[in-house]
Amino acid sequence: MTDSRKPIIILLVDDDSEDRMLAQEALTHIPMDHQVHAVPDGFTLMDYLRRQGAFAELKDKPLPSLILLDLNMPGMSGMEALQEIKADPLFRRIPIVILTTSELKEDVQQSYDLGANSFITKSVTYNNMVEVVEEIGKYWLEVVQLPPETLPTRS
Repeated sequence: MTDSRKPIIILLVDDDSEDRMLAQEALTHIPMDHQVHAVPDGFTLMDYLRRQGAFAELKDKPLPSLILLDLNMPGMSGMEALQEIKADPLFRRIPIVILTTSELKEDVQQSYDLGANSFITKSVTYNNMVEVVEEIGKYWLEVVQLPPETLPTRS
């Protein structure tokens, strides 16, 4: 179980606004206290984690407890963002669930090779997608012991 004193923040990264809304809605059904933040691409994800630009006011706030990451995004792809996150000692412990439309074996293998914690192919139906996202949330928020809270402090 997660530490109930730690703020649970889920960061949803997807360039499709409908998929973001759907996932955010599904996550509201989880009975644990949590917040869902959303960003549209890999570059914005990295700014969010580094507390740069529009996210500078978050510098003293905890990092996300979980990242739901799409692979197929313009600019910095999810795969590139995954590689950058897992290479950074400050961010590498954040669990990352790949939530994508890709079913390519190469994407699955590369995601795990780069440190993804799960790989889930998005469903094409609304009801199934809601069910999958709810299950992701329940597993990561109610079952798993998440890494200790880390604040982004760099010298």
